[in-house]
Amino acid sequence: MFLFLILAALLFPTTVSGASFDEIRIELPPGSQLKVRNDYGNLTVEQWGQNYAAVSYTTEGSATLTRSPILINNQGKLVTISVVRRPVDPAVAVHLKLKIPANVDITTWNGGSYTKPEIQVSTDAPPKLIGPENAKTPAGTPADKAENVELSEGDVIRVDSQLVTLNVSVVDRGTSRGLAGLVQSDFKLFEDGREQSIVQFESSSAPFDLVLLIDLSGSTKEVVKLIRAAALRFVNAARPADRIGVITFAGTSTIVSGFTSDRDLLRQRIETIDTARGDTKLYDAINFTMNQIKKDATNARRSAIVVMSDGLDGTIPGISGQVGSQTPYADTVRNIQEFDGVLYTLWLNTEYEAMSPEDTQPEAFAAGHDRMKAMAEAGGGVFYEVEKLTDLAGSYEQVVADLGTVYSLAYRPSNSARDGHWRAIRIGVNRSNAVARGKRGYYAN
Repeated sequence: MFLFLILAALLFPTTVSGASFDEIRIELPPGSQLKVRNDYGNLTVEQWGQNYAAVSYTTEGSATLTRSPILINNQGKLVTISVVRRPVDPAVAVHLKLKIPANVDITTWNGGSYTKPEIQVSTDAPPKLIGPENAKTPAGTPADKAENVELSEGDVIRVDSQLVTLNVSVVDRGTSRGLAGLVQSDFKLFEDGREQSIVQFESSSAPFDLVLLIDLSGSTKEVVKLIRAAALRFVNAARPADRIGVITFAGTSTIVSGFTSDRDLLRQRIETIDTARGDTKLYDAINFTMNQIKKDATNARRSAIVVMSDGLDGTIPGISGQVGSQTPYADTVRNIQEFDGVLYTLWLNTEYEAMSPEDTQPEAFAAGHDRMKAMAEAGGGVFYEVEKLTDLAGSYEQVVADLGTVYSLAYRPSNSARDGHWRAIRIGVNRSNAVARGKRGYYAN
């Protein structure tokens, strides 16, 4: 989650191991100041004859990074480049190579301060740029590998998320209404009681990629009709800049629509939703959805999953005749905690009186309710109780309203130890009677 003026997504391979990567081009006006920090490997600086800078990196060993570790903040005549890691990434060495023009003032981090680095003189030819004149594929067609990417003034590119990122909604204690219009200075962030420096901030107006995850298990055609109508209400209420995807599940998970901002196309696909067979595999569906979002490693948007279910995964005691998810509930909660997004749950009350041991027992309905609530808390979202299906559309609209008050923060932890321990997070808001809701921490793996 990242913002500062303009966001851009870069097409990088999603897995790297002992590899080198193509250069990122950075336009530098005369007299520019460049600051570079790499705490995870070596830095090589070369001077060349071009009027722009180019940065690339290599990794060592067999461990893999899921995304590129380079963070670039371009503010005109001041450009900072750093290598960052998420707590879940392996301790792999990352080496930077930087090529700069002669008119750039460069300093590099040297253990406690920025100093002038040793600069080599390069005789290498500049890399060939891929542009409209020599492109071999139509515009909009992804290339097989990343080519040079140009950065201009005002850009902040998070080439990778290698930070701790949080999605936080802020509400008024008295009215429970969300608060919009806050700025970065309104927030204070603490990890294990120690204040952290917020390095990236995204306002509540920034767009989301939203996934509607819909439980169809046991649904009749009449029930599905109401579910389709509620999903269409969600689409109509969502902000125009938000992209929406739809996944349904029962025994298996089905992608009804990938992310799209085309509302007409989305409505057409929602109208195709029909009854589905199979046991309720809620936990598998949630993990499937999170994995689908993670596959889009170049996505620069914030992500949210909105789950509608009665919570009755077939693995819950008191539910007879069902197999349920292969992924255990505890593992699912852990994965939700590590998910770089926010998860909302809408619990639909389907309880009925058990007349025999073969019926779903009261304790199973209670467990489904409690687990849906716990998963929303683990995902930094909100838990909604939907007592009857006709209330579902109104609940979806409330989710859209709540998403409009979600802020995204990122920080580099002062405690860099990877000991697998839980790191408790607390967020303060500099507004009277305001409270922040979000994830409570993460595991430093």
